[in-house]
Amino acid sequence: MYSLRPLPALLGLSLLTSCTLRMQPAERAKPGVPGSSPYPPLSPSAGAASSPKRPVPPPIYRYGRFDTLVLGQRVLRLYPGTREVYERLPLQPWLESSSAAEGDEFDPEAEERRRLRKAAADVKRLGQVLVLRCRRGKEVRLVNNPTEDYETSVVYEYVATLPSIRQWLVAVRLYEGGYYLLVDQQTGRQTVVWSPPSVAPDGQHFVCGSSDVLARYEPSGLQVWSMAGGRPRLLWERQTEWGVSQPRWLDNHNVLFEQDFIYNGDVDTRVMRIKVVN
Repeated sequence: MYSLRPLPALLGLSLLTSCTLRMQPAERAKPGVPGSSPYPPLSPSAGAASSPKRPVPPPIYRYGRFDTLVLGQRVLRLYPGTREVYERLPLQPWLESSSAAEGDEFDPEAEERRRLRKAAADVKRLGQVLVLRCRRGKEVRLVNNPTEDYETSVVYEYVATLPSIRQWLVAVRLYEGGYYLLVDQQTGRQTVVWSPPSVAPDGQHFVCGSSDVLARYEPSGLQVWSMAGGRPRLLWERQTEWGVSQPRWLDNHNVLFEQDFIYNGDVDTRVMRIKVVN
């Protein structure tokens, strides 16, 4: 014989259950992370053993230092970007990776010769000397010194001509690591930057993103520069524990970039957006 509960008790249980479900807060996924939840995982004592655990968001979203940039009293917030939008934005040629094709050994001297063939007559190499002839007649001569001495070894490599900001871009290779130089095509004035610049569509600003989160020979982070007055002026820079790779301008104010960070002992990457110009 089956025991039947009184109908009123069943109705009361049903009403209680439906009210309880309606009172539960809705879980909203973190933008750009399908299936993640803003809540921490339940501990075993928080409910019955059979209760399903809430999904745990990727660790990157639990650390504010990956989602913000602090500049004195200012806090710049980073937002998840869309890979599809990022891939549609134009990548300026000098930001493209110059790594060798699979199975080939990269030859920096051959790569520079290829670039020099495309450069104007005011850029040339004479043996160990890179010669840049400015519009006003001044000549900038950058002399290579490829030695085994950690302190003195240096090689200058022509990378590109940047017409929108009227600068030449030169890579400076040290015994370990290196940096980049911008050389003014009018005056020959030299400006040290972290990386090849990504120039805003209107040419009024550029950013330099650097990523060396594994070796740490070079700074990782972001620089923002102004071209007001026709010469580079550093607005701000911030070194971070995460890296910035191949920044691309969404418009004259916002930049999308690949943010590199260490996760499980390896480098992981996500697309982020930040407003760098007000």
